[in-house]
Amino acid sequence: MNNPYLPIYAKIEKVTQETTSDTQDVKTYKLRLEEPLSYAPGQFLEVGIPGKGEAPFGFASTPLKKDTLDLTIKRTGSLTNVIHTLREGDGLWLRGPFGNTFPLDKFEGYDLFYAAGGLGLAPLRPMIDTIFHPDYRSKYGKINMLLAARTTKDFIFQYDYEKWAAMPDTTLYRTIDNKEEGWDGLVGFPHTLIPEIPFDKEKTIAVLCGPPVMIKALSDAFAAQGVPLDHIYTTLEMRMSCGVGKCGRCNIGKRYVCVDGPVFSMEELSTMPNEY
Repeated sequence: MNNPYLPIYAKIEKVTQETTSDTQDVKTYKLRLEEPLSYAPGQFLEVGIPGKGEAPFGFASTPLKKDTLDLTIKRTGSLTNVIHTLREGDGLWLRGPFGNTFPLDKFEGYDLFYAAGGLGLAPLRPMIDTIFHPDYRSKYGKINMLLAARTTKDFIFQYDYEKWAAMPDTTLYRTIDNKEEGWDGLVGFPHTLIPEIPFDKEKTIAVLCGPPVMIKALSDAFAAQGVPLDHIYTTLEMRMSCGVGKCGRCNIGKRYVCVDGPVFSMEELSTMPNEY
């Protein structure tokens, strides 16, 4: 069994440029491990480069695939700037997995409504691909997917959309903030579109991820439609740093996102200080 506190080496097998806009630089790194690593949807890794630093990133690929894993990383600062210079054949050091998971067993029998904004789709992808696997799909009901981005150039995993949309009993929607020439999808912020999308409020689990302001707006929109707070889930991995509850950066009240989360129901968050 892997010791999550000891780093393991992973070689970059493929680099995919996800976004093409001037404001969002997001790449997906497919990593091949020197030894197997077991994890579950919702968990995260500490990713490091010796002498440059370490930071947490959520898994972006299904744990059912054992030989490789994906990390989707946005260029935002000193460490991610260095990571974005890496190429196929280079390596990264990984520690983990850490954190809790999306409770897929509790979701069984329910319809699912994924709502993700920009990079927020990355930590949901392990859950999406796991549930779409033939061994799991029959355990869940209808699936709605609402994928949002600032512009058409800011969507990630676009190569997955046709496959996801073709899955049984699945409807995929895409929306951008403002109308663009040639765009035939939805236009508008995702929380404003929830009332327009048909779904069974009593049978739905909503799973949200994106910027904090989007998570709050979406959770309010689902609650206004009658979805109970304990049926609305999100992940707060944006707040994390050390991954083991020591640095204090992700502290909310008496909770630490990296130790007690990063996955929470909105019912759990409703009992915590309004800091997320």
